[in-house]
Amino acid sequence: MISETPAQTARHARVAAGLAELERWLGDQVRLGLGQAGDRDWDDLVKRLVDAQAPGAAGLVARLERVRAAAGWPGALLSEYALLNLLAVAYRRRAELPPSLARTVLTRVGFTTSRAEVLAEPHIHDRWLVLGVRDEPLDHVTARRVWLRGQTTGRPALILTFTPAAHPMDETPPPGATLEASLAFYPAAAPLRALVVDPDGEEPPGFALSPGAVEPGPHEAFPTPDGLPGGFPAPGLGSWAVSVEAGLEEVAGAVAADPWTDAWPLLLDGVVPGRADLGGLPLHPACHDPWRLIAVSGGGPVTVAAEWSPRGLRPLTVWDDDARPVHL
Repeated sequence: MISETPAQTARHARVAAGLAELERWLGDQVRLGLGQAGDRDWDDLVKRLVDAQAPGAAGLVARLERVRAAAGWPGALLSEYALLNLLAVAYRRRAELPPSLARTVLTRVGFTTSRAEVLAEPHIHDRWLVLGVRDEPLDHVTARRVWLRGQTTGRPALILTFTPAAHPMDETPPPGATLEASLAFYPAAAPLRALVVDPDGEEPPGFALSPGAVEPGPHEAFPTPDGLPGGFPAPGLGSWAVSVEAGLEEVAGAVAADPWTDAWPLLLDGVVPGRADLGGLPLHPACHDPWRLIAVSGGGPVTVAAEWSPRGLRPLTVWDDDARPVHL
């Protein structure tokens, strides 16, 4: 067992007290009814969790207001309560958990992993396909998610960056490009977030890699397996585009390892988009009526990169009949 500094011990004591209060609060909500809590109750709880130095848990509570404002909120709110309670209990019993899961619990609670610790992890070298890029405005910053998939390893990866509001975003490889690079993954039960590593083992600024490291699509480097029906997966994407069933199995494995997983990249082949679904899987409510995707598909099966979430898929990129990536 790794020894703790006095400051770390003091923080764990504050976090434990804050999460114990969260457990009691959740028990009260279930006993009194889901409709009892108001926005002010959640705001007060968020502030107390921040004071307890558990910002990750505070962020999970902060989103409850949006959950209750959505359609079908009772079931969704109860699921959020269950995940919060699971996190509080997992933290309290973290000494009994496998090391990777215990690390995940600490991360979800709000303990950070330094870049030096991440760069000390094994470096995974591969040719990475850029599945898609999604920007999400947050309080005072914009989060950019760059989703990748390795050619040799088949591993998914997330490069997550934050830029102050009103500042220009760093340049990133466009969807459909390939990236020859090494990645260092944040330690977790289901590793996903990663840092790009340069040949010296350091993190370069943004995607400032050596010349030739980024190549535009289409992707001749991704061999197309024999015997696939014409039209999908898109030529050059090869075996990395999987069926809906295989994609769901991958997500299930990630959620089994980390129950708080809220996003995972998928590259699906042969899926027909509809107004509220993609290949039979529901779309995220914010992504209904994806006319650009439907237009590219022409009503037929296409290869689509999408971001899975518990609320549904967010389409990111679609490949047209000429294997050209179209950002959605």
